[in-house]
Amino acid sequence: MFDIVIRNGTIHDGSGAKGRRGELAIADGRIAAVTYDGDGERLGPARQELDAEGKLVTPGFVDVHTHYDGQITWDPWLQPSSFHGVTTVVMGNCGVGFAPCHPDKHDWLIGLMEGVEDIPGTVLSEGLQWGWESFPQFLDYLESRPLALDVGAQIPHSALRAYVMGQRAADLEPANEDDIAKMQVLIKEALAAGALGFTTSRTEKHRDKDGKWTPTYLAEARELRELARAMGETGKGVIQLIADCRDFEPDWAMIRTMVETSKRPLSITIEQDDRFPDIWRNMLNAIDAAAKAGLPMKGQVPARATGVIMGLDCTLCPFLFHDAYRDIAQKPLAEKVRALRDPARRAKLCAERPKLDPNDLIGMLMLGFHKMWEMGDPPDYEPDPKDSVAAHAERSGKHPYEVILDIFLKHEGQGLIYFPIMNYTKGSLEDVHGMLTHPHTAFGLSDGGAHCGILCDASFPTTLLTHWGRDRTRGPTLPLEFLIAGQTSRTAALVGLHDRGLLRPGLKADVNVIDFENLRLGKPHIVRDLPAGGKRLVQKSRGYATSIISGQVAFQEASQPMRSAANCCAAHAPHPAKPPPPPQNNRLAAHLRWAVDLRKQRVA
Repeated sequence: MFDIVIRNGTIHDGSGAKGRRGELAIADGRIAAVTYDGDGERLGPARQELDAEGKLVTPGFVDVHTHYDGQITWDPWLQPSSFHGVTTVVMGNCGVGFAPCHPDKHDWLIGLMEGVEDIPGTVLSEGLQWGWESFPQFLDYLESRPLALDVGAQIPHSALRAYVMGQRAADLEPANEDDIAKMQVLIKEALAAGALGFTTSRTEKHRDKDGKWTPTYLAEARELRELARAMGETGKGVIQLIADCRDFEPDWAMIRTMVETSKRPLSITIEQDDRFPDIWRNMLNAIDAAAKAGLPMKGQVPARATGVIMGLDCTLCPFLFHDAYRDIAQKPLAEKVRALRDPARRAKLCAERPKLDPNDLIGMLMLGFHKMWEMGDPPDYEPDPKDSVAAHAERSGKHPYEVILDIFLKHEGQGLIYFPIMNYTKGSLEDVHGMLTHPHTAFGLSDGGAHCGILCDASFPTTLLTHWGRDRTRGPTLPLEFLIAGQTSRTAALVGLHDRGLLRPGLKADVNVIDFENLRLGKPHIVRDLPAGGKRLVQKSRGYATSIISGQVAFQEASQPMRSAANCCAAHAPHPAKPPPPPQNNRLAAHLRWAVDLRKQRVA
């Protein structure tokens, strides 16, 4: 007898093959059998049967680019990724994380994460439960946590550098031979213990809470080459990085050398910046050349524009540098609304013209009215330029500030503005389409767990299915089988997890049953559920009927979609030290499980 049989669904097995109606059986945490209509075989019986009539049956989604390094210590549900069909997350990206770490560097690493990933320092200080120093100890800690999803970790260069070099790392000093040798030992130790890879950052966008560049920003080519060499000597692990590549030829030569030296797979963030609109093409052309030379390099690309969300209760709003806003900026939302409804304050606010450089990143965000759109419900992630704040202002004869205030004051101050900061230079997702369909890219960059008050991109997996697979009107859609493979088998392979991502007998039974016709994204909204009362943006979904992890039902659609779950059953958890909170989502948790020991997965 099987444990679970899913019947009557359209099975997309994650390989990129077209979906076919059939049945899938699960036993002992693994896919036991898959059969398709016309094969003449019916599976069963089973202890539990799921009717997937009219639904898709897919592998669980593997999100390779998250920042749950802190959140994982207080949130066993790993929201919002668990809202969107994700069954495995990989963290420690962009060179930032919390291991290895000397005890006297806790606050420093918190300040770095706060600046780079917009996770409030007060939240991390209150929520982080330090119980490790070395990276293997960190993996031991993760293994002891009751977690709803599987978690893989990578060793972050900034933490590694600070552990070895101390203040010299923060001061951006070059590593000497002794420093490099010590880091090589620690990388080998981490990979032997089960780290999935090594990550680093070379972008000016990444700064600590005081505005200082990350410790890795000026790391020399020799350091990166020798750390990559250590990976090559183990034959394990992947490399992930983000780099500006403004001086393209020497920057890319340094990145390529890491792969040539290590022979390990590398993925690099691909984004289109309005100020440097062609660098992403240069990167993909260089990746093409590397592939022809047999080097395993891929671009990690987004499902949509990287979109900043602005609002009166968010981290960013276009009035941050206005004198008439400063005295209310930290007030509760209701007080802000009352103040901004006062005609005198409104007139003063709209009359101000802060001195900002529109070519600077902050200036672009504050003054880029042509790239600001009201965020609707459901949100439109490919908005038309004729609907922008600038276009509305021109048609109405108002200043853009007046249009923005009208939007913000809707719904008692909960109106939001969407600003696609990256990947929207042409006012459409035309270039993102090119990124997604390039032969040497992988889907990623959701940043789940990060940018709490600015972004809400952990919903990328749902956007891939709904926008690209069904709803797009401003350009071609993409085949559903391609989109599913892109966030299952291909992302799993990107980080060396070859036991999942496909619905094949013997592989790990991570499965989604999706009501694709009714799959929807809700509008992002602010909640205050972080430690120390911290706030964050979350975005829920509707349509993920069931998610199965390691052969057990982990989440099922609640009776009232888009609302908080009314109950949670953690009876099957192996006696967690502290009862987990109920999941604040629309999907009922039927099972709280320990994290699978990803450390035993061999990275190929």
